[in-house]
Amino acid sequence: MIDSIPAMDGTILEVRNLTKHFPIKRGLLKRTVGAVKAVDDVSFNLKQGETLGLVGESGCGKTTTSRCILRAVDPTSGEIMFRTADGHEVNVATLPNREMRPLRREMQMIFQDPFSSLNSRMSLLDIVGEPLLVHGMTNRDERQERVAELLRLVGLRPEYMQRYPHAFSGGERQRIGIARALALHPRLVVADEPVSALDVSVQAQVINLLMDLQEEFELTYLFVAHDLSVVKQISDRVAVMYVGKIVELADTAELFTKPRHPYSEALLAAVPVADPRLHRKDRKLLEGEVANPANPPSGCYFHPRCPYAQDVCRTETPVLSEVSPGHFASCHRVQDLELTGIVQVDGEST
Repeated sequence: MIDSIPAMDGTILEVRNLTKHFPIKRGLLKRTVGAVKAVDDVSFNLKQGETLGLVGESGCGKTTTSRCILRAVDPTSGEIMFRTADGHEVNVATLPNREMRPLRREMQMIFQDPFSSLNSRMSLLDIVGEPLLVHGMTNRDERQERVAELLRLVGLRPEYMQRYPHAFSGGERQRIGIARALALHPRLVVADEPVSALDVSVQAQVINLLMDLQEEFELTYLFVAHDLSVVKQISDRVAVMYVGKIVELADTAELFTKPRHPYSEALLAAVPVADPRLHRKDRKLLEGEVANPANPPSGCYFHPRCPYAQDVCRTETPVLSEVSPGHFASCHRVQDLELTGIVQVDGEST
């Protein structure tokens, strides 16, 4: 179990010991012979209006966690406590499907791939207007007016609403996806790697758009990503995941400058330096492969790749605990390690 992470004032989402296991079935009778521990006892909270970055290597459980929160995937166990606009607290993890529909007005998702997430046979009017139709806006003129407003909001011209997705670039398609996510005035938006499929210059435009929309509408973001430079730009806090577990959670500035978990240090060491004349000494780059979530190692899941591992790391599972105010880490050696982050020199990261 994970030590309880205290809720903050104005908390909109609190995830408690969330677990999602996918059964492994084999043989003619499809007997269950094991399970993939995609999400393994994850806890965190989100304050109204903030952005929490969820980072880690591919396959660490980031997307599964986000889909569980929206109930696109049913969790195996745990609680997902969401505070609705009227002040009620509901457990999304156990809510019956018939009660999820009204809640989906307040929880929406921006998908990773702007090419496959839009129906190529539907016009922009139908794509962006579909959530409105599903939730009762049956008047086509009203729906068209709202779609035009949403397109302007994300930087697209209203007359584009009669066009189809193939007529747009990747960045424009992602703007369409953002418009669709905002159609019902949500309070929580889960962004699943929304810029990873875009060019770098377009990434900056989309990130700036998301930040402007957040300020204008007081949106709360769970921002899933593997690019730490993007996470640093948009996130207030960062949670680092490894093989289904959160291994570190802290304010963005503190995690980038003073990481307390060896995995966080290794991720930061892999961030490219903008100025090639700058050189970070003693960078500890990761070796080996990510542990198999269907058969994770004993003790700390990270110990086979950790340069600081000791015997206790191989036998005992560390607990995510608060090592300084607001800074949580899951490491047996958290008190005696001096880890290297990204320091600021003359305003530049090095």
